[in-house]
Amino acid sequence: MRDSPARHLALQGASNFRDLGGYPTADGRTTRWRHIFRSNHLGQLTAADVEIVRALGVRSAFDFRGLEERAAGVCVVNEITVHSLPIEPSVVAALRAELARGTLTGAVALELMRESYRNYVRHHTHSFRELFGHLLEDRAPLVIHCTAGKDRTGFASALILHALGVPDDIITEDYLLTNQHYKRDATAATDLPDDVRNAIGSVETSYLAAAFEAVGEEYGDLETYLRDGLKLGTAERTALQARYLQA
Repeated sequence: MRDSPARHLALQGASNFRDLGGYPTADGRTTRWRHIFRSNHLGQLTAADVEIVRALGVRSAFDFRGLEERAAGVCVVNEITVHSLPIEPSVVAALRAELARGTLTGAVALELMRESYRNYVRHHTHSFRELFGHLLEDRAPLVIHCTAGKDRTGFASALILHALGVPDDIITEDYLLTNQHYKRDATAATDLPDDVRNAIGSVETSYLAAAFEAVGEEYGDLETYLRDGLKLGTAERTALQARYLQA
């Protein structure tokens, strides 16, 4: 029901472009439509896609891709200011190392994906902290993205929705929409077995759960992570909610 046409924008060159608006919060407010979008990368947008993105008024992009990824797909919307928050992808290299050892299975791939999510918290909290610093400034409408718009972007989106007070079940529901919309590159990682490609080309609730397990291990609980890891104190949370929620 929540996956309305208004939420998913059917762009030809970015299959996973979605709006984080319209979600209810625990205090009875709703996330604002057309303020925060999440997507896969914007380097393959068609001319028609560019016009749609322009019509949405998107003026800022927060890009979690690593160096080589960014070079392979530069944002084609000239009006968008791109802010790089790099988190280098490590999963495919780890998978190929397992493949070379003859130890790669679907189960191994699933665990490597979970470990990559744990590492978002252990090693890349600074990138998510920087994102929230930008969210507190006047940069909307904005889009956050990585390459596929599912893992780095998925965790970032979950953190945003948590900080805004959206319930856990709705956050999970939004996270899993990737499996409905994201069109994988059929030519990518063709040296890997199908079950492994499925593990890295989709999202699982256990991936997101692994990130939040790491939050518990490193910070004790999510509220402490938001406060101490992401520097979202009471004033920042209030300001964030005032900017991105409506009655």
